[in-house]
Amino acid sequence: MTDVHTRPASVRHGANVPAAVSGFVWLAIVMVPIYFIVITSLRGQAGFFTANPLAPPDHPTLDNYAEVLQHDFVRYLANSVVVTVAAVALTLALSLTAANVIVRGSGWFVRMTFSVFLLGLAIPLHATIIPLYYMITRLRLYDSLLGLVLPSVAFAIPVTVLILVNFLRDVPRELFESMRVDGASEWQILVRLVLPLARPALVTVAIYDGLNVWNGFLFPLILTQSEQQRVLPLSLWAFQGEFTVVVPGVMAAVVLSTLPIVALYAVGRRYLVSGLTAGFGK
Repeated sequence: MTDVHTRPASVRHGANVPAAVSGFVWLAIVMVPIYFIVITSLRGQAGFFTANPLAPPDHPTLDNYAEVLQHDFVRYLANSVVVTVAAVALTLALSLTAANVIVRGSGWFVRMTFSVFLLGLAIPLHATIIPLYYMITRLRLYDSLLGLVLPSVAFAIPVTVLILVNFLRDVPRELFESMRVDGASEWQILVRLVLPLARPALVTVAIYDGLNVWNGFLFPLILTQSEQQRVLPLSLWAFQGEFTVVVPGVMAAVVLSTLPIVALYAVGRRYLVSGLTAGFGK
C-alpha cells in the first residue's frame, strides 16, 4: 500500500557558477579604475611616467594631496557642501509635503498635480539650459550659490515625489484617521506620523539627490563664473588645466572630492534598497 503522506523531494540548488564568474568579472571592471586612481594619487610625477601604472608605488607620498589642499580646495568643498545640503533639504521638504497631499488627497486636481510631477521626469536638463540661464540672470542670481540650488531642486523634485508617493501608499489610512480623531492637525500628522514612517525613503532620495547635485557639472559651468562660487566638479576641471601634466595631482583631487559622498552612502546604504523598491512590489 502506497503511503499518501510521502515527503516532498528536497530541491537542491546547485551553485550558479556562470553568475558568480560574471559577478567577479564585473567587480574587477569596476574596481580597477578606482584602484588606479588611488595608487596614482600616491605617486610622484616621475614615478607616474616610469613605473607600471597598476603596480603599487615604491615610495608612496601624500604631497599631491597637500598641493591640492593648498589650491583653494577647501573653498570648493565648502561650496559643494552648501549647495548639496541646501538643495537636498529643500527638495525633501517640498517633496514630502507634495507626496503626502497626493497620497491622502483625491479629485482631479490631485491627479493632475501628480501627472505634472511625472511629466518633469521626461524633460531633459539640457533642453532647458537656455531659458534657465535667462531666468537666473533676470532674477539676479547668476554667479551665486542660490542660483545653483534652485535649478537643482526643480530637477530633483519629480523623481523624489515619485519615490515618496509609492512609499507612503503603504502606510495604512487608519493611522491618519486615528490621529485626526485624537485632534491632531494636518501639520502635526505630517511631522509626527508621516515624517518618521518615511525615514527610509527620505534617506534613499537624500542619497540619490545628493549624489546628483554633488556631481552636477552643467549648472556650475553655465550659471557661475568666479572662482569664489566654484564647486568641486568644476574645480576638478580647473585642476586638470592647472595640473596639465601632473596626473597624480588630478587623481588626488578626485579622491578628496569623492570622500564626502562615500561617507554619506556608508551611513545610509541600508535604507537605499528598501526605499527604492517601496511600493513597486504590489
